[in-house]
Amino acid sequence: MSRDLTQLELLQELQPVAEDNVNRHLSMAKDWHPHDYVPWDEGRNFAALGGQDWDPEQSRLDEVAKAAMITNLLTEDNLPSYHREIAENFSRDGAWGTWVGRWTAEENRHGIVMRDYLVVTRGVDPVELENARMSHMTSGYEAPGGPHSGLLTSVAYVTFQELATRVSHRNTGRACHDPIADRMLQRIAADENLHMIFYRNICGAAMDLAPDQTLRAVTDVIKSFQMPGAGMPNFRRNGVLMAKHGIYDLRQHLEEVVMPVLRKWKVFDRTDFTARGEDTREELTAFLDDLGKQATRFEEMRDRALAREAARGEKAS
Repeated sequence: MSRDLTQLELLQELQPVAEDNVNRHLSMAKDWHPHDYVPWDEGRNFAALGGQDWDPEQSRLDEVAKAAMITNLLTEDNLPSYHREIAENFSRDGAWGTWVGRWTAEENRHGIVMRDYLVVTRGVDPVELENARMSHMTSGYEAPGGPHSGLLTSVAYVTFQELATRVSHRNTGRACHDPIADRMLQRIAADENLHMIFYRNICGAAMDLAPDQTLRAVTDVIKSFQMPGAGMPNFRRNGVLMAKHGIYDLRQHLEEVVMPVLRKWKVFDRTDFTARGEDTREELTAFLDDLGKQATRFEEMRDRALAREAARGEKAS
């Protein structure tokens, strides 16, 4: 049985791939400025400066859009934790270090522009938002597998997480029913897509380099996957609302996030796994089959719940 590569060996072997993909990213990334996506003429002072504090009537967002915007923003706020995780697993040398710095700077724009938009348009209660930020950032974030989980687990997780975040941002933009919010979140989603491609390419190269070892990390990540906001205040309530109204649900997770990436890596067509890798692939296939059944059950329950709500609404009117 072939031995697993060490973290150092992986970093050294994948360094040229990281360098190529940093250069690819820099050639494709578009510069943009958060201040260009915020309707500043809607802004006014709060009570501390002689104006009026937030009132629910001031928000144009419905409960679903509020839940999605808050969840997505708090996820972006936790950037220091994510930076620490990838800096520890990627190292800060050469192309790895260049990527960590560039990725962190690009991600920081997302939290800046979303907060500015929500505060200026009075979309959500800014006091509650700040309290939630303090709570979520104090708790921080720990990657699957715990501290120092390793390059393969880290890069597999962020591949799926970046794509999941792209899907969530894109659908949240539509849910806001505001062309400014939609444009802003499409811009953020485009960033997340480029980030996903970087990580997906690194993980794909790792799959070629160490197939069994990489598939084990990928399978562990898929089986334990949680969106990075799992510890934030009201995450369960907001997550249920988002799933119920098509922002991010199990079916989207399976068909728009997990399966396209696995197909890109040719996980189900590869012939370079040993018996260990074949066992892992069977384990992954069984898990995905079950996930599909869970998604169907959720959709059936959701459809019934939405039909009941619609019937109640018709009776009330």
